[in-house]
Amino acid sequence: MRPSDGTLRVAVPKGAIFEDALRSLAAAGLPVEVLRENDRRLLYRAEGVEFIVGRPSDVPVYVEYGAADIGIVGKDVLEEQQPNVVELMDLRTGWCQMILAAPSQMAEDVRGAIRHAEVVRVATKYPRIARGYFEGRGRQAEIIALHGSIELAPLVGLADCIVDLTATGTTLRENDLVILDEISTSTARLIANRGSYRLRHAEVAALAEGMQRDGAPIG
Repeated sequence: MRPSDGTLRVAVPKGAIFEDALRSLAAAGLPVEVLRENDRRLLYRAEGVEFIVGRPSDVPVYVEYGAADIGIVGKDVLEEQQPNVVELMDLRTGWCQMILAAPSQMAEDVRGAIRHAEVVRVATKYPRIARGYFEGRGRQAEIIALHGSIELAPLVGLADCIVDLTATGTTLRENDLVILDEISTSTARLIANRGSYRLRHAEVAALAEGMQRDGAPIG
């Protein structure tokens, strides 16, 4: 149940962009140090703010349905889920790329298959993005949705190639995969629930302004 005392609720993603998210929120004056007190807790309260800590893919869900007023999430998650939220700001942190990749020894075969409009099998955690990429080029692909280590799929013959997110390319190189194409780039974004943005506009706008130094407004 939502608190009824006007508490601002903020959804924060675990994982790669967690520390960047805390720095951005701290720049706006939020008491983020409480999130470092116990890494097993999922809900924290301090100085009139509640923090929800969850998986990056869950942050837009909490925000869209009003369990959180604002949240921080990667652009890749927004493009995949297309939630009904207000995208307020590019925080310019957590940079990474969405790429198409294949094993080095299969790279030319996969390029040729795509060039000649043959159907290729693509493993990915991002089926919407992968499907849109191939459809946008007038090509067909069999999309295989996975949730674990995507790099394994072409190595064991499950797929011809992968669509995945990479920041440094280290995991690709360690598994002898090469990038065939760069699909898009992703950075962390500040998002808001549409109702909260309307009813608590001054509060949300002030928070965004506090993050303004390093971020860039959307639109």
